[in-house]
Amino acid sequence: MAKGKRLSVFLAGVLLMGALAGNADMTVEAGGNSDYLNSLSGGMAALLDSNTGNAEELISTTQKSLDLKAAKEEEQCTLVMANVRNALNVRADASEDAEKVGMIYKDCGGTILERAEGWTKIQSGDLVGWAKDEYLLFDEEAMELAADVGITTATVDAEMLKVRTEPDKDADVYGVLAKDEIVEVMNTDEEGWACINFEGEDGYVSSEYITIDFKIDFGETMEAIKEREEAEKEAKRHKNYGEFTTDADTTLLLAALIQCEAGGESYEGQLAVGAVVMNRVRSGAYPNTIHGVIYASGQFTPAQSGKVNRVYESGKIKESCIQAAQEALSGVSNVGDLTHFRRNNGREGLVIGNHVFY
Repeated sequence: MAKGKRLSVFLAGVLLMGALAGNADMTVEAGGNSDYLNSLSGGMAALLDSNTGNAEELISTTQKSLDLKAAKEEEQCTLVMANVRNALNVRADASEDAEKVGMIYKDCGGTILERAEGWTKIQSGDLVGWAKDEYLLFDEEAMELAADVGITTATVDAEMLKVRTEPDKDADVYGVLAKDEIVEVMNTDEEGWACINFEGEDGYVSSEYITIDFKIDFGETMEAIKEREEAEKEAKRHKNYGEFTTDADTTLLLAALIQCEAGGESYEGQLAVGAVVMNRVRSGAYPNTIHGVIYASGQFTPAQSGKVNRVYESGKIKESCIQAAQEALSGVSNVGDLTHFRRNNGREGLVIGNHVFY
């Protein structure tokens, strides 16, 4: 998706965030120091919701209502983004000695509720508290980062929605999306159509049957972190989603994710996705199991929407995706130690097929 249009969609979300922040009267506090989290990563997606199924309408409304220079003079930007390597402590008061109420992670964002000397009270999803300013980005820097790391998504409103190869109702069909399935939107350049990421390929769906949102990740409360950790421990007890091993079920789970993210890509592109997962497993900044990495909150859209589960349970996984999973599990990587990828939008990084790895 063109970065200008992505930023326009995002700015509409900033306006909505400002309205939400104006109505918020919650008061917790946070702290943050260089105590980066070494064992967790993630965040809850869906920070911003455009509440419209028409991206063109959203962009048009934004362009009419928001002039960045005027907005800067009239109203302070309420967006804040984490500026950390892994994660930042959020505390109940503006003190490093205060109780830790949650964590906000790399590339996560929130709304400014209050400012104090060197501290900012933020709301990031269900997490409300104080974080040190030195680990946060504000104003234009925050907007630039959000536009870079956030994604525009489409949620399917129809019971079944055909994904076509071209923006034409008579074009060939790549596949079918189920109701409530979430996919990444690349652009809405064609009137009445949205170009989406369908297993690594550009597919087209009718704008009439989707709801478009702009999303960046949230932090997590300590309660949410505890629940997630317990769920991961429980998952380790089951063979299907076991720890980092090379058993058949773990291989198929990884292969299912690879198919959802890059099923239409070349083998090199499929291997690269598998390598990113395994790089995260080996990194201290992410869960140390394949299941934990794949299902980490806010990370892989197909996992959050349930598509990975459906592909896994169907047993209809491409042989090339299974082979890519096996190679990645054995330690092969064609992306070095990179831990992120997205559809190529001009971002700097290693480009393989339609993805850029960074």
